[in-house]
Amino acid sequence: MSYQSVTEPPRSEPTSSGQGGAQAAPTPAELIARADALVPVLAERAAKTEDQRQVPEETVRDLIDAGLIRIATPKTYGGHGVDIDTLFEVGWRLAQGCGATGWFYAVTQSHNWLMGTASKEVQDEYFTSPDVISSSAFAPTGKSEQVRDGWQISGRWPFSSGVDHAEWVWLGAMDIPRKRQAYLLVPRSEVKIVDDWYPAGLRGTGSKSVVIEEPVFVPEYRVFYPGPAHPEARDRHGRASYGMPQSQVMPIWLSTPLVGMAQGAIKEFARRTPERRLPGGRSHADLPGPQLRLAESAAEADAALALLRADLRDLIEFGAAGKQLTDEERARFRRNHCYTAKLAVSAVNRLYDASGANAILDPSPIARIHRDVNAGSHQIAVAWDNIAELYGRVLLGVEPNMAMW
Repeated sequence: MSYQSVTEPPRSEPTSSGQGGAQAAPTPAELIARADALVPVLAERAAKTEDQRQVPEETVRDLIDAGLIRIATPKTYGGHGVDIDTLFEVGWRLAQGCGATGWFYAVTQSHNWLMGTASKEVQDEYFTSPDVISSSAFAPTGKSEQVRDGWQISGRWPFSSGVDHAEWVWLGAMDIPRKRQAYLLVPRSEVKIVDDWYPAGLRGTGSKSVVIEEPVFVPEYRVFYPGPAHPEARDRHGRASYGMPQSQVMPIWLSTPLVGMAQGAIKEFARRTPERRLPGGRSHADLPGPQLRLAESAAEADAALALLRADLRDLIEFGAAGKQLTDEERARFRRNHCYTAKLAVSAVNRLYDASGANAILDPSPIARIHRDVNAGSHQIAVAWDNIAELYGRVLLGVEPNMAMW
């Protein structure tokens, strides 16, 4: 069995984004070029996206028309036959133009990747289109009861990014007898969206609450338990990353847009700084302060990119080989998810602090990036403290402070 992978970000000219007819599947280079072509479009719409508090319909259509929504879809169901490294290269680029769109893209694509490890029965039901979009609210905040052949669930689940565009919703619940979390897949038609999304940042993600007022039944085949590697999915779909535990892969999609936002902030700071003038007409670009800040932030953002690329290469290589990860390797991947987010926040904050009074005024791009990257870093999967402790304990031979799947 051979597995497709892109180990370095290839360079190519943009190609036609049409997906009709019997065209050959686009290469990773072509998909990346399509993402690059969308960056200025997303940047132009970024203020509108934030004002609407959800990703605009035209942006979703652009992502579909460019073939980018089906990157995570398994080839069996009409995907392009690429793996998570291509998804990463596309995802961080989109976030350069609009952090909220990058977040929406990475999160919804993570669901299509994850679905490839589920049973064939639910995959057949879910992938009625290779461009299917779903949202999630994985925290088990609702009410759930296990019944014969399934679950009864009701209640409220907040933070469901992109739910306005979703056909399905993944909802978290606790399997009490087994002491583990479960994800329950529910059709969008069976939930109510509550427009309560008024956050400090990432406003454009549309991460509204999902409510089920009267209990609905979820059949057991639509209940998913995250955790181990799925070699059977790897072999069925020809995707090496399915040979890795989900805990080593899923958090990458929360780091991805943050790293892209940092890259976007660097470009915006470099564009805007020469235009800023001191009394007497001297450009801020001539000052050592902005030069030093830009250099350090660029180094942090590039380091974050390099670290995630290296991890993705390892994950694909290990998954293809069916390698069993050691505790240290598991902890290292989780450390890097969080550390790259930490680097992205640091890079953006440093530039924002040197951007002057105009940086606090809307629709300043760097103000929006500052809001978005700090909001995204609050997601528990990329929060530093607990995972840093986990890694330190494992490295020192101390009992881990949390479970590692």
